[in-house]
Amino acid sequence: MTSLSLALSDFYSPRKNRSTRLVLHPRDSRGLVTDAAASALDLLKDVQVDAIIGPQKSSQATFVIGLGDAAKVPVISFTATSPSLRPQTPYFVQTALSDAAQVDAVAAIVKYHRWYQVILIYEDSDYGNGIIPYLSNAFQQVNARVSYRSVIPLNLAATNSILDQELDKMKNMQTRVFVVHTTTPLASQIFLKAKEAGMMSEGYVWIVTGGVVNLFYSLDSRIKDSMQGVLSVKPFVRESRKLKSTTPRWKKKFAEINPGITPPPEINLYGLWAYDTLWALAMAAEKTGFREQPNSLQNTSALNSTNIFTTGTSQTGPKLLKAGLDTNFVGLAGNFNLVNGQLNSSSFQILNIDGQEPRQVGIWTPLLQSSSQRNGNKTGFFGDKLDIITWPGNSRNVPKGWEVSPSGKKLKVGIPAKAGFPEFVEVKTDPKTNITNITGLYIKLFESVMAALTYTVQYEYALFEVSNASSAGSYDSFSYQVFNGKYDAVVGDITITAKRSEYLDFTLPIEQGGITMIKKIQHDVETHDEKFFVKPLRKQLWLTAIALFIFTGIALWILEHRFNKDFRGPPSEHLGLIFYIPFMSLVYSNRERIVSNLARLVLVVWVFVVLILNSTYTASLSARFTIDKLGQNADIDVNDLISNGNYVGCREGSFVVDFLKGLGFDESKIKEYKSAEDFHNALSKDEITVMFTRTPYANLFLSKYCKNKTYMRVGSPYITEGVAFVFPKGSPLVADVSRTIIKLTDGHNISKIYEDWIKPTCKEYNPSKDSWTSVKLKSFTLLFAITGGITGTCLVVFLVSYLYNNRDFVWRISNSGATTWSKVRAIFKHFDQRDPKSFRSKQEGENAPPNLNVRSSADQETSSENAASHPSNSAQPESIRVV
Repeated sequence: MTSLSLALSDFYSPRKNRSTRLVLHPRDSRGLVTDAAASALDLLKDVQVDAIIGPQKSSQATFVIGLGDAAKVPVISFTATSPSLRPQTPYFVQTALSDAAQVDAVAAIVKYHRWYQVILIYEDSDYGNGIIPYLSNAFQQVNARVSYRSVIPLNLAATNSILDQELDKMKNMQTRVFVVHTTTPLASQIFLKAKEAGMMSEGYVWIVTGGVVNLFYSLDSRIKDSMQGVLSVKPFVRESRKLKSTTPRWKKKFAEINPGITPPPEINLYGLWAYDTLWALAMAAEKTGFREQPNSLQNTSALNSTNIFTTGTSQTGPKLLKAGLDTNFVGLAGNFNLVNGQLNSSSFQILNIDGQEPRQVGIWTPLLQSSSQRNGNKTGFFGDKLDIITWPGNSRNVPKGWEVSPSGKKLKVGIPAKAGFPEFVEVKTDPKTNITNITGLYIKLFESVMAALTYTVQYEYALFEVSNASSAGSYDSFSYQVFNGKYDAVVGDITITAKRSEYLDFTLPIEQGGITMIKKIQHDVETHDEKFFVKPLRKQLWLTAIALFIFTGIALWILEHRFNKDFRGPPSEHLGLIFYIPFMSLVYSNRERIVSNLARLVLVVWVFVVLILNSTYTASLSARFTIDKLGQNADIDVNDLISNGNYVGCREGSFVVDFLKGLGFDESKIKEYKSAEDFHNALSKDEITVMFTRTPYANLFLSKYCKNKTYMRVGSPYITEGVAFVFPKGSPLVADVSRTIIKLTDGHNISKIYEDWIKPTCKEYNPSKDSWTSVKLKSFTLLFAITGGITGTCLVVFLVSYLYNNRDFVWRISNSGATTWSKVRAIFKHFDQRDPKSFRSKQEGENAPPNLNVRSSADQETSSENAASHPSNSAQPESIRVV
């Protein structure tokens, strides 16, 4: 009443000649809904008011709003802030900020400190329930999850016991961020109980909405002490000249109305809104004009009705409402502007309770918040930061918002007692000391990630096993132990699947996924091919070698024919020698003696080429017998495996079993094995046709059994998710561990750990790369070029020498009048004769020159006759006739 009375006097004292004047008719509802309803009916029926200021509580407002709507009388409240009250009727006006206006500021605090889980604590009333949908949506916008909702009833008899139960339950949860939205009396009880339970210590975060801190001055010191370190939001009110001048007068008015009670140090927010509300209503009344007394409430028959809730209809109310909604001025609380019947939102103070008074640590502005929707790094705070905050327990360290183990126990991490490869997970127990040593790639990765976290996590390993120390069931049942609370996490070769993700949370993968098929290699050497003997060399190489073979034979004949008696004889023998000499050099067994140096040079080079060709052919042919070649295609059609009824194998307890069933394999055709040795035995004995396994297993398996070139991967791998660490649904560790995995991956730490633990024994056998290939012509290009060049050069030298030594003869032939063909025949016939220097008889002496006669056509007949009459002269050198 203090603010309303003061506003009334302040508005009319300088304006005594106003045409209208508000008259207050106060009623006390005593905080009860029934009294509020009775008071409203009294005011509407008996007093016939034109507007109702109030009620105080949201629960009261729901009923009063209906009465005001029926009577067309505006109901104006500066304390009922529940968002659920709007929009019920146009005749309800909220001149206080709705609770929904502050949810983005609360969410901004959570986002700023990177908390991803919160617990809501609110009272079971219209005031408490109305804000929850808005808070939930605001937290969702900043990627924070509401992990639990604690609803506190208003039954005073049961409140204390329920509070104890709820606080004990929340204390054992991982989440340490609590958002409280209750009335001030209930909030006082919560914080007193929380301090007794040890929940106001370091590591906890408490945020209260504006309704609590608005009346903080009224709390006693014991309650204030229990709230140290609490954060709160409060509508920001600028300290104006009007506010400064009004505060002393407000205190004086308060002392007049409440004698014996010390006035508060300042006007609380509700007092400011009350002052502005009456001021706005007075301005609206001025706009409306005179009140028509006789016709303000009509329908007297309705007033005399037996229905006590029936009221008349106001004629002035709609006009007053319209004028009030259009009213805009700067009041004590700031700019008074109604939008859709609600006070327009403003900036919020972020307060930290540190001592006996809240301390401002920041200002949040919704205008900045709208731009931050486009920038995920923005929070809406002025300067994008908050001042240093004193947290519960008088700590300056920002709480991380959750605890790994609320009870203080170590994190219990489940480990499979038996994994497929010891390189991934290996469990060894010393029989003497009974000490269990757990090692492996996944164990090292987990330990490296946990060590790289920004905070310390205490954990211990627990084996998932049965009495015989074997893996207890499938990996689905193993991971399910996290869901039922047996383990806090699971580390091992656990693949991310859709089925498991329904009740578990996975981190980012620590290893690639995929399912690979492996089969036994069927070795076979094709020795029954009729063209088998020619395959060591390519066709082009064969043709080139044959051409060089013939060229060398011709060159040797040309170089030796005039000088070597072994190269003389009938034409048929000449052709045989051309092929015989080069061929016999393959086995180095030719009997013919080479007499000219040029021919010897050609033969030496050819023998060298033959040696290289022979060695290459022999090596390639041997390789053809010794290098394995696949007897069947590397591609396998799964549909053929299914239709043929082939047996396939997979890891025991693995998700691959369900995967194969999904492909269409009959369960009876799927065999499960525990270890790599079991797979090796099954494949080598043809118990299964194909092995289906995770790609990392396949890589290690093939590298382990690659020495004998026994197995190979076939087909394209199936795409699946990778291996990851497992945590309970909603665990805050998931996000931090995933971020740490990314950091270690970017720093190449993950790859280094892989290199340390996964060391292949040999390179994986790939038949497509290791198979036999024929020798190509390209390999002999240089050798053949050298051979052909030397042989050709020797021929050119020989022919140039021949033409030079017989230049007179060649000159006479070329200058004769015979035809070109006759000239060529004459030269060839001369070349076909023996070189007299090389073929001398012992009787003729060393220097007998050849008898070369050149005759004209006129002498041809005489020569023929002489030849016929003197047959003894046939041994003489043959004369050459040119026609």
